[in-house]
Amino acid sequence: MHSHIERILWNEDQISNRVSELAALITADFPTSSPPPVIVGVATGALIFLADLVRKINLPITVDVIRAESYGSGTVSNGAPTVSVGLKVDIKGRHVILVEDIVDTGYTLSKVIADLESKGASSISVCTFLDKPARRKVNFKPVGEGKIYRGFESPDYFVVGYGLDYAEIYRNLPYIGVLKPEHYM
Repeated sequence: MHSHIERILWNEDQISNRVSELAALITADFPTSSPPPVIVGVATGALIFLADLVRKINLPITVDVIRAESYGSGTVSNGAPTVSVGLKVDIKGRHVILVEDIVDTGYTLSKVIADLESKGASSISVCTFLDKPARRKVNFKPVGEGKIYRGFESPDYFVVGYGLDYAEIYRNLPYIGVLKPEHYM
């Protein structure tokens, strides 16, 4: 364990098992989707989760990423997220599964869902690695026949690892840990 980590919430094995379960659910929910669903990861935080998840989905899929930003180098969402890099794949009439690292306030997710819906997706599902409902300010809903897939419910701590960062560091930790307050305050 890294010296800046107070404790580990989910270890590598727990994460791997849960990612496999989520991939199995997605595989079961989209067995005959034509055209294949588009899996859209929100960079940069979701990249590690996205890579692990798509390798375990047993379907033909298309993968793309967008960049949405709401934290900068801080620890609290600024409440005004922006989508700074859009899709290269046309999602009009397609099923989209939006992959997030963490849903905290809900501002970023709501903004991204609206952006994808405006591009004509026939449905939008959300697959989030962590869900932190204690901090929710904006509720979100899937679009059309979309579903919600949740990895773990996170307590209201500042967590890092497995793609989640503080000031762009700690993403490479293979677990989810609670960052000691003295390292981000």
